[in-house]
Amino acid sequence: MGALRRLAAFLAGVFLLVPQVCAPAQTQSVLPREPAAQTKSLFAQSAVQVLEREFTSSEISFLLLDARSGVLLSSRWEEPEKPIPFGSLVKPFTALAYAESHAFQYPVHLCRGEASGCWQIRGHGKLDIVSAIAHSCNSYFRVLAAALGAGAMQPVARRFGLEEPDAEISGAPLMGLGEGWRIAPLHMARAYLELVRRREQPGVRELLAGMGLSARQGTGAGVGRALLHSDALVKTGTAPCTHAHPASGDGFVIVLVPAAQPELLLLVCVHGVPGATAAVTAGRMVHRLEE
Repeated sequence: MGALRRLAAFLAGVFLLVPQVCAPAQTQSVLPREPAAQTKSLFAQSAVQVLEREFTSSEISFLLLDARSGVLLSSRWEEPEKPIPFGSLVKPFTALAYAESHAFQYPVHLCRGEASGCWQIRGHGKLDIVSAIAHSCNSYFRVLAAALGAGAMQPVARRFGLEEPDAEISGAPLMGLGEGWRIAPLHMARAYLELVRRREQPGVRELLAGMGLSARQGTGAGVGRALLHSDALVKTGTAPCTHAHPASGDGFVIVLVPAAQPELLLLVCVHGVPGATAAVTAGRMVHRLEE
C-alpha cells in the first residue's frame, strides 16, 4: 500500500525489539498499550505530518493504531480513555452476544424502515447479519438487542476489553442507541483489533464480511470510494454529541486496512455529522496514508 505498507513493515521490525505492556486490568483489554514515545515516533512522525497537516479541522478527532500490535501511533483526541457513547460501533459486539445464546445462528429480518424502528425511512428490506452490519440497520439490531440484557452483554464486553454496560441496561441501549453504554475510544479501537484477531471463531467471520460490504456499498462506502490500492473493513456509527459545544450528533468510523490482513486501524470522529458522512472524511485520511 505504498508508503503505508513500507512504514508498517518498518514498525513491525521495531516491535520485535520492544517488550509489550498489558492494558489496565480493570478493562481486561486483550491488546498491548503503547510503548515508550521514542519507539512509536519513527512511524507516528510521518503519519502525524500527513494527518495533522491536511486534516486540521477542530471538528475531526482520530486515533491511528498499528493493527497487529495495538500500539497507538498517532492521536488527536481529547481524553481518549474517557468513555463516550459510540452509537452503532457497538453493533458487532451486540451481535456476538446474541449469537452466543442462539447457537451462533443469526436471524434473517425484514426491515420496514421507520415502521420497524430504523433510521432508514424506506427500510432496508430483507437482511441477514452481513447486510445488517453493512447498512447498520437499526431495525435488525433492535431484534437482537431485545433478546439481550446487560448480563448477556457483559461477558462479551470483558472479552473484548470494553467497559461493561450497567446491569440495569437492556434492549436498545445495547445496540448503541442513546447514551446508556459508554466506552473509551482507545478501548473501542482495540476491541475491533481483537475482533479481527478472532476472525476464525464462531460468529465473527460474518461480522467482518459485513464490514467489508460496508466499505463497498454500505454506510462506509465513503471509505471504499477513496481507496487507491486496497480494500477495507469499515463500521460506522452516529451517537449523541459529547463535545463542549454540542451538535445534534457525532459521526464515528472504524477503518481497518487492508481488509484481508489489517496493518492499520483508524478511528475517526467528525463533529455534527452522521457516521456515513464521517466515512467520507475517514476515506480521505486513509487515501493520504496509502499514497
